[in-house]
Amino acid sequence: MGQAYAGVLGPLACATMVARGILAGNGCEPTLLAASVGLFGFALIGWTIGQLADYLVGESVRWQFQEAMQVWEQKQKPAVGTKTS
Repeated sequence: MGQAYAGVLGPLACATMVARGILAGNGCEPTLLAASVGLFGFALIGWTIGQLADYLVGESVRWQFQEAMQVWEQKQKPAVGTKTS
């Protein structure tokens, strides 16, 4: 998930910085420098957020699965004091 977020946020920041540089009438070098910094900076932020989201979703699913398995195991145990044939 981190790669997907990085792949979206990085180019989006780069395109935004290029558009801002063009609209402001900045030169080519300052615009591309700002766009490159934005690209790598926001890609790093996106990767971090994506990795965190992946971890949190995985932990949530694991927790729900373990809880469901405990409930299932409790249902599978015969009740105490009942006679089985």
